[in-house]
Amino acid sequence: MVRTLVMTVDRDNDLGVKAGIRGSVIGRRQVLTAALRLGIADPEESDTNAILGALHHHDLLIEQAEPADEVEIAILTGDEKVGVKSDRIIAQQLEDVISEFQPDRGILVTDGMEDESILPILSSRLSIDHVEKIIVRQSKGIEGTYYYIVKAIEDPRWRAKLLVPLAVILMILGLGMILPNGAVLIGSMPLLLGIYLLFKGLGAEQQLERLMREMRESADAAILSSLLWSVTGVATLLAIVSGYDTYSEGIENTDLFLLGLQVMRESLTWIVVGALSFALSLMVLRVRKGKFTGRTILIIAFGGVLWTMSSAALDVAIRIVGGEGYEYDVSTVMADWGETMLAIFIFWAVRTAVRSWSTRQETARYWGV
Repeated sequence: MVRTLVMTVDRDNDLGVKAGIRGSVIGRRQVLTAALRLGIADPEESDTNAILGALHHHDLLIEQAEPADEVEIAILTGDEKVGVKSDRIIAQQLEDVISEFQPDRGILVTDGMEDESILPILSSRLSIDHVEKIIVRQSKGIEGTYYYIVKAIEDPRWRAKLLVPLAVILMILGLGMILPNGAVLIGSMPLLLGIYLLFKGLGAEQQLERLMREMRESADAAILSSLLWSVTGVATLLAIVSGYDTYSEGIENTDLFLLGLQVMRESLTWIVVGALSFALSLMVLRVRKGKFTGRTILIIAFGGVLWTMSSAALDVAIRIVGGEGYEYDVSTVMADWGETMLAIFIFWAVRTAVRSWSTRQETARYWGV
């Protein structure tokens, strides 16, 4: 006797949003009803074809099954906000279906890569023997391409990914053609594209999405954090402007190495202000959600150490490269590096205080500093 479960996954919960049906849906009659209601609500929804494909596999398995074998069909639904929340809902629904039907193996029928991404979660709880992808036949050529582009633009999940980068590129091109020194803006496009690809490669996009989700969930803290984000953006812009002004003034009279040090020195303060605003915005969100551990304060204190150290190093390097020389006596070293030593001491004190506070929170005892 073999028990087979035929599954289809609606990760973004179109079944619940458009047809008003909550998952999980178990049984051929209930699944067929769900497919009809979803198809009537949105005839262009691809999940309808996936459900019908699962019904097709279910009926074929029943025809080919041995008398003692059992075949069941189920629809697992997630959440409109695709991510951790939707995957947890699908995993819980799968646990409920397994506890009710006790299947030996499973077959997954899906309509695309988004639903297939849930396959590792399903495989961890049930042996998946086969994965079937349902692809709807469409007319080829320009008309079909136009149809897919229009549907992608109408879909909120793809709208931002397609239109926002295109809009930024067109805006940079337009400003580059209008402004007198527009070549700098046009040349910045490869830089922005490289930063975007770097963020994608490092996975920073997911962290940014998580941060934006936390901002939406914490409405009160979102106002203050949004202001701090605005300060970060303004500080970044001022850093670019101040560095560009220094570059424009010294491009004819200074060697490139010294000019680069001067540009970095002029932009350093605004870069630090932007980083500090960003760290404070994170701290506000964590305090609002009750997840504050003091790590943000340590980051801010360590940023102060880096700021004073970088500032002193740039000042000394500019003097040496400019031909002024440098005297390695106690008074000169203390004058140049005194703020850095003070910042290191403050960082040590803050680090000790945060560790003591964390120990007190975990053990309900205070061991002192």
